[in-house]
Amino acid sequence: MDKNESCKIIRQAIDIEIDALIKLKESFDISSILKAIDMINECRSKKGRVVTMGAGNSSIIARKVAHNLYCIEIGAFFLSSEEGLHGGLGLLQENDLVIAFSKGGKTREMIESVPAIKHKKVKMIAVTENINTEFAEAADLVLVVKVDREVDADNMIATASSAAMVTLFDAIMALMMKQQGFKPDNFVVIHPGGAVGEMLKRKNPN
Repeated sequence: MDKNESCKIIRQAIDIEIDALIKLKESFDISSILKAIDMINECRSKKGRVVTMGAGNSSIIARKVAHNLYCIEIGAFFLSSEEGLHGGLGLLQENDLVIAFSKGGKTREMIESVPAIKHKKVKMIAVTENINTEFAEAADLVLVVKVDREVDADNMIATASSAAMVTLFDAIMALMMKQQGFKPDNFVVIHPGGAVGEMLKRKNPN
């Protein structure tokens, strides 16, 4: 494969992800997003925790979302689907909120987690492209994220869909920060390390 062909493949992959984000920008459901934020805030007000879950690529997204939430001082953590099915679901409490990610809505680990989530009377937000699944039907709210195709030639690996899910929750975090009046002086307390910490301390020396 020559350099020009390699560049073409790289550009096509980037274009597919750009197109996925453009589609997300044009099709997101603001009512569902605002309801999701209300559910997160309700969970917080009741001293519950936001528990993010997923398997495979979705587990990486779930970790990122949990990190974003606790960066804005919302009690959140990631629970691996494997650990969840081997006793980890026992940590769920009634006022918690589960945000579960499954691109196709047929992830076995997510479906098998639903009975425990329901038994614990924990609310669940499902993030998926497929509303016609047992997983989606069990949720209290569904955030639909659907892309036309993934970046690989065989349309198999969750890539553009993962980018769209991450972007949606980055946008949700940005909106929540604005709603809460979250300021750099809030962040400097919990993020003193690295280049970000240095920048914040320079701007907020006290």
